[in-house]
Amino acid sequence: MKILVLRFSSIGDIVLTTPVVRALAQQVPNAEVHFATKPGYRGLLEPNPYITKVHCLTGSLGQLVRELHAERFDFVVDLHNNLRTTLLKMRLGVPGNSFDKLNWQKWLLVNFKIDRLPRVHIVQRYLEAAAMLGVKDDGHGLDYFIPEGQEVELNTLPAAFQRGYVAVAIGAQHATKRLPVEKLIELCAKLARPIVLLGGPEDESIGHIIEQAFATKAATAAAPVATIPDRPYRFPEKPLSHSAAQPLIVNGCGRYTLHQSASLLRQAQFVVSHDTGLMHIAAAFGKEIFSVWGNTVPEFGMYPYRTEFKVLEVKGLPCRPCSKIGFDKCPQGHFKCMRDQNLDLDLPPARDGR
Repeated sequence: MKILVLRFSSIGDIVLTTPVVRALAQQVPNAEVHFATKPGYRGLLEPNPYITKVHCLTGSLGQLVRELHAERFDFVVDLHNNLRTTLLKMRLGVPGNSFDKLNWQKWLLVNFKIDRLPRVHIVQRYLEAAAMLGVKDDGHGLDYFIPEGQEVELNTLPAAFQRGYVAVAIGAQHATKRLPVEKLIELCAKLARPIVLLGGPEDESIGHIIEQAFATKAATAAAPVATIPDRPYRFPEKPLSHSAAQPLIVNGCGRYTLHQSASLLRQAQFVVSHDTGLMHIAAAFGKEIFSVWGNTVPEFGMYPYRTEFKVLEVKGLPCRPCSKIGFDKCPQGHFKCMRDQNLDLDLPPARDGR
């Protein structure tokens, strides 16, 4: 049976589809699973041994439809369920099913703070979209496959990190899903152990600010101002030195590929992350996660899947959630959902080794 799975974006959402892909490949007799996505996510999917072929939306939707028509699929599992995937399914003209996005329930929670959302993880809703093919949850969680040559050797990190470190994913697609830089510095200070900062090239400057805050020759009394997207941050007048009470920082933002970042997540003692793709990759490796939530809420069903985690959030804010996705800045102007975060974490004991 030839099956097409649709999910055009993004990193976290695609990682969350992996239990469906695995179930289709392993539970449907003679299954051949194809996956259609955007070109930027090809490298995320091609290492997956349960996927026979990846198709990419490189041109018009019509071009993709013609490519997919030639494959003669028997069934389409739509795990995106937007206008484009609906049109694609109609034009392919083969049987299929889409997952329930729960849009009206999310709308009620965002706009009126009326919670009608079922307490069901999005992975379960993804699996329901394929249930008519006879697949069931195998209980094995998420998958992430690191290609050969993309593992990061620990001997490339400073000696202190080779005895164990914490991975802190500082990025997120929207500003209202990210801690302000001063809160990230506070977080790193409270972790008080070697830390690898992870994120994309767009997070590199924030990572540098955090590095500088803990550098032995950081700011002087005439501290320069570093401009960041949220607001200017002034380096502290007294440098925060490396000591038993302060962390060592490696800024990996923009330095590592996605697969290399995944390798560093896999080897970390535990992970601190915003509601973002690296959080779901960490869950795929079964890491303990401290999951930081701002304008979005775990009730949307995208909390870490089948791994130990603790949610960090400011409960009781009448404005939260203000969006099911996020904004470039706080609509209320106060950003209390992140600025008021209590970062006194109940940390696992520091130890040598991973």
